[in-house]
Amino acid sequence: MSGDLAGPRAAAGPGPDVEATLVDAVRDSRASAAMLYVLDTGGDALWLAVLAGVPRHIAAPWTRVGLADPFPVADAVREGRLVWVGGTEELARRYPRPSLVLPYDFVLAAAPVVDDGTLRGGLVLLWPGSHSTRLGADEREVVEAVCRRLGRALRVVAEAGEPVPCARPRTVTPEPDRALGPPEALAAFVDRLPGGSCALDLNGRITFITPEAAALVGADPADLLGALPWEALPWTDVPEVEDRYRSALVSKLPTTFTALRPPDTWLSFELYPDASGISVRITPGGPGPRTPEPGSPPPAGPSRATVLYHLMHLAATLTEAAGVKDVVEQTADQLMPALGAQAMALLAAEDGRLRVLGHRGYSDALMERFDDIPLTPDTPAARAMITGEAGFFGDFDELRRAHPQAVHRDGMESWAVLPLIASGRPIGSLVLAYERHKRFPATERAVLTSLAGLIGQALERARLYDTKHDVARRLQAALLPHSLPRVPGLDVTARYLPAGRGLDVGGDFYDLIRLDDTTVAAAIGDVQGHNIDAAALMGQVRTAVHAHASAGAPPDDVLRRTNRLLIDLDSDLFTSCLYAHLDLARRELCMATAGHTRPLLRHADGRTEVLTVPPGLLLGIDPEADYPTLDFALTPGSVLLLYTDGLVEEPGVDPDDALDSLRGLLRRTDPADLDALADTLIRHVTNPVDDIALLLIRFCSADG
Repeated sequence: MSGDLAGPRAAAGPGPDVEATLVDAVRDSRASAAMLYVLDTGGDALWLAVLAGVPRHIAAPWTRVGLADPFPVADAVREGRLVWVGGTEELARRYPRPSLVLPYDFVLAAAPVVDDGTLRGGLVLLWPGSHSTRLGADEREVVEAVCRRLGRALRVVAEAGEPVPCARPRTVTPEPDRALGPPEALAAFVDRLPGGSCALDLNGRITFITPEAAALVGADPADLLGALPWEALPWTDVPEVEDRYRSALVSKLPTTFTALRPPDTWLSFELYPDASGISVRITPGGPGPRTPEPGSPPPAGPSRATVLYHLMHLAATLTEAAGVKDVVEQTADQLMPALGAQAMALLAAEDGRLRVLGHRGYSDALMERFDDIPLTPDTPAARAMITGEAGFFGDFDELRRAHPQAVHRDGMESWAVLPLIASGRPIGSLVLAYERHKRFPATERAVLTSLAGLIGQALERARLYDTKHDVARRLQAALLPHSLPRVPGLDVTARYLPAGRGLDVGGDFYDLIRLDDTTVAAAIGDVQGHNIDAAALMGQVRTAVHAHASAGAPPDDVLRRTNRLLIDLDSDLFTSCLYAHLDLARRELCMATAGHTRPLLRHADGRTEVLTVPPGLLLGIDPEADYPTLDFALTPGSVLLLYTDGLVEEPGVDPDDALDSLRGLLRRTDPADLDALADTLIRHVTNPVDDIALLLIRFCSADG
């Protein structure tokens, strides 16, 4: 399974102006690191484009951030405001997912990048743990100014057709804020100090090492320069060593640890970081936490600490995955950077056939070849799914020996094919592909198998969620009108938008009832709750309202009779409802309400008013409740808006202010296209906390 890589490309990058501005942001704000995200073409995710002051592997878990994800930059972009996190405790409280992977001492700011009202992306700045827990006024001004500059630079890039976002973010190095002395003087200074010294760049590679330091770690200086310590010195490839390095890199605070150089030499390491890298002092012995004695040197590949951090992050994100699409995206976002894979596919069995649930790095055309093929053990993915045994292939010759009929279509060199186990049985398979030849030693196979088990459990939950979600959607569709009647003299449209909670099924409903040639009834309501019981009661309420209206009952009687029905049903759920009777011949509107949100009426001249109908109790509370009515005059060109409270409920917003905002939007929007008006009103709620139903009715004339 393979093919040309699909998706964002690591091409020319976002351009020198963007990179230079990001470097300026670090310098002017005195931050230690910066990350620039750009909005993808779909507008629902952010891609990491440029990093300054932090290595790519540290930021790998957040290469792609969904706008709905619980991350500071997602909140900043979605809400259009600066987000400040003043320390590790606040990060853990507000954003537990990134806190799990970065439990270090630092503060951060995230802000939207906007240009002339167009959202371009988001900026994240990190400061050392020594920074104040508050953002200074001058720093805020710098952040806002940099965001404006980045917005302009991104606009220029977009107009030039450059490939932003990029699949592989660019890394730039902040300019040093001091000049270095003559090399000979620096070397003499270092040689006079006891012990050994070395320097690491921001990516962790050794850029300088003294002969004494090389002798202490037992290696040739030539073999160390340019290498990562945990690759050149396998005995340092333990989680604690990389954790201390990451701590120094992120917090910019000194840290120490001790490690055992086999067979019996303990060494003390002191790390002193700044914006350009990390200085390390190495001395024999010394205090500090000790790393456990290692066994045999670990094989080449992702460090155990890196895999551990990605495993922790994957576990945290998969607990929030709501459906199969989320599982695919989270698996790709976490596993591919951690394991160095270039492509991934997630597959499952359906009705005896192999189905591709999602993929990353493979082209759609290639995946179509493997989708919906018979589930036989001829292919690696099917065999892993049938037998529950993983397959590891270092090259295509190995794969062909196991599967003689295999055809090399993807240009990849190595593959890991893992069974996804849930409830003790295989439910799918995961294919990871690598562009270069790769060995799969026993330790890495164990890690991959564990990860696949975690993904299998998440996939089982996600498929169950998707099934329930589909049932809920179909139930909701069955209970709401399939279409609205055509009535001469009226233009009508309706919308229903679930808030996305629970099973995505609630008790909001609407209806339009043609009573005769010149009279029409409209109803809208909201049953308390978001579950099957609420949906079932909603169907009963809508049916009762429809029946009483069709029998010719006036608005107050329709609500009274429906109220008594609910009380007879002995439901513990309450219902709001607004009922309107439109007499097109007399151009009159008569309304009654049972605790429902107040409707809006837009007159032909644009003047918009809130119709204050005398309030009545919610349905299902008092069998003797009365529902007074109020009459309004209808004029040609006027538009009546009936809606549920999800349209005006926003966290932290006063209900009256939200209603005024909706009223202003209705006044400003041209009602000539009623469908476009309905879409505008729905989009007005950026983060709905409750289901939304709305019914728009425009009174034209008797002849249409």
